[in-house]
Amino acid sequence: MQSFNLNNLLRPHILTLTPYSSARDEYTGKVGVFLDANENPIGSTTDTGDYNRYPDPHQWAIKQRLAPIKGVRPEQIFLGNGSDEPIDLLVRATCTPGGPTHRKDNLLIMPPTYGMYEVSAAVNDVELIKVPLTPDFQVDTDAVLAAIRPNTKLIWLCSPNNPSGNLLQADAIRTILEAADHSLVIVDEAYIDFADTPSWTTELDNYPNLVVLQTFSKAWGLAALRLGMCFASEELIQVLNKIKPPYNISAPTQMLALDALNHEAEKNEMVRQILTERQFLAEKLRSLPSVQVIHPSDANFLLVQFNDAKGIFEHLIEQQVIVRDRSKVKLCGGCLRISVGTRSENERLIAVLQTMNSAQPVPNLPLGTGDEATKPQLVSNA
Repeated sequence: MQSFNLNNLLRPHILTLTPYSSARDEYTGKVGVFLDANENPIGSTTDTGDYNRYPDPHQWAIKQRLAPIKGVRPEQIFLGNGSDEPIDLLVRATCTPGGPTHRKDNLLIMPPTYGMYEVSAAVNDVELIKVPLTPDFQVDTDAVLAAIRPNTKLIWLCSPNNPSGNLLQADAIRTILEAADHSLVIVDEAYIDFADTPSWTTELDNYPNLVVLQTFSKAWGLAALRLGMCFASEELIQVLNKIKPPYNISAPTQMLALDALNHEAEKNEMVRQILTERQFLAEKLRSLPSVQVIHPSDANFLLVQFNDAKGIFEHLIEQQVIVRDRSKVKLCGGCLRISVGTRSENERLIAVLQTMNSAQPVPNLPLGTGDEATKPQLVSNA
């Protein structure tokens, strides 16, 4: 990867851009009479705390606590408003937009995959190259390599993949990393905590074109906070910090994230419970005549093919059991995506499915909070 040069990948004006310098960039101390940021000096109009002062724009306390957990350096971490913020920033930093007749740069995705990659391309008016996964939801490596152009700036790989749930083969990702020496290769690991494999963060120092995305939304149970993690070379992290909004992570989010990082063992316990419930749910679904295929999962959900996905989806909605209809997504015909719930939620789902084609009423099973989950047994696949 000696030929990789980030400056050649960035949009020219990004190289000379002068970033906004906030008050907390210019003075980083914690003590003093703060008359520099036009804040309200009296306090906040809330009973839950004082939030009248701007937060750390670079979230150093979180990064210093997170770095040893992830096995990276704090300078290799960017924190965003969900993973969606670094997704958008990566596009804006590298891809020069252009209309349909004069495209300048492009990015490559492998459907079916997370929909925000395509949305970000559309919002930024950037050409999109699609190379579908194989029928077993793996990378078509030869097709991907053939599709990469000199102006392909970003290559997106979602592993474990959404909506299929499976890990992408490591050899395919490595081949693309080594071949695409003029592109950033982003491995989106939103569901990596549920997979029995190391994160690609372990390869950051070996591949300067590698970017890894993770999130606090899934395993950490902090979806409402909207906090995403981006791991990359220190050089690229500096670029993302240069173009991000000044205070992109709120003070309450930073405080709650720091508290969560003190409870890593509890996060691991929740992961074990979810893996146990994933196995339970898969076993119960296999016994249903309406189920045709349960795709292997390394995530906290199952992609399930039914004999009448539309009818089953509508019936589940009527019974207030909410799943995701993915039947119109490429390679996912007849499929519903089912998030793994608590034991009582999973039992309710199965009960509704069992009684769909019978005259029996659906049992009114109570919905629990997860406290009733069985003792966990770690499984890597269901």
